[in-house]
Amino acid sequence: MVEATAVSAEGRISPGDLGIWNDRQTAAFRRITSFVKEQGAVPGVQLAHAGRKASTDAPWRGGAPVDSAAHGWQPVAPSPLPFDEGHPVPAELTVEGIQQVVEDFAAAARRAREAGFDVVEIHGAHGYLIGEFLSPHTNHRTDAYGGSYENRTRFALQVVDAVRAVWPEELPVFFRISATDWLTENPEDEREGWTADDTVRFAADLQAHGIDLLDVSTGGNAPKARIVAGPGYQVPFAERVRAETGLAVGAVGEITEARQAEKIVENQQADAVLIGRELLRNPSFARHAARELGGEVAGPIQYHRAI
Repeated sequence: MVEATAVSAEGRISPGDLGIWNDRQTAAFRRITSFVKEQGAVPGVQLAHAGRKASTDAPWRGGAPVDSAAHGWQPVAPSPLPFDEGHPVPAELTVEGIQQVVEDFAAAARRAREAGFDVVEIHGAHGYLIGEFLSPHTNHRTDAYGGSYENRTRFALQVVDAVRAVWPEELPVFFRISATDWLTENPEDEREGWTADDTVRFAADLQAHGIDLLDVSTGGNAPKARIVAGPGYQVPFAERVRAETGLAVGAVGEITEARQAEKIVENQQADAVLIGRELLRNPSFARHAARELGGEVAGPIQYHRAI
């Protein structure tokens, strides 16, 4: 799965982010998808819009806002609420602007297919634009896109419908969500946010709109939220969605060991385990896991000598 890939220039997180909003980018991705398929794997891409968290520096350089002198731009959001102290006030999207973003997601999905991707994932987590619309913490609108649960989920479902309309019916569409903003879990935090109950309800809606798997993460929308992290700490959220809706789910978050991942699937807590940062730490994680669990991974014999 390719990292969060912007559906428009303004939807990038940082100036150096990947994008898939023009034909040059589509052509460049074909080299990647062709190579992935040659190895017997299935290429996927995550489509994203950063919303009010756009125009920031890379996390390993501090993640601070980037101004115009450093090629920054004006972020947009459902409401003019900055992410944190020192961050710019985003421009509130008009209804016309919202519809343009919906069209951008559809165009990006179409390009993703032309580029050879077989899976798309809509990024609705971590305080980026779709997640900002979902949460009452970041969505203070009073029109058809704010207020009630139905209104706050409207934009996300419009994006899903637009992507599903241009994506082949036989190929999967995933959706990534933050199951909670980690606000209501802390009695001392009086901020209102998106909750696990909301996620279960929304998962059923997503399933009805053609989503095949829910990638269940948490957090990222509210700065200074108290997150109780630890090995597999987000797995219970995925497990609950699976149990209460029947929608296939992927578990994420501090899953770093092969037997830990295997147990999650064996215990029917999730249908898949999605690994990210552990692969940055250990690019050979899949080979090590296969060896530990008694499986086999095809590949050049030279690599097997090193595992």
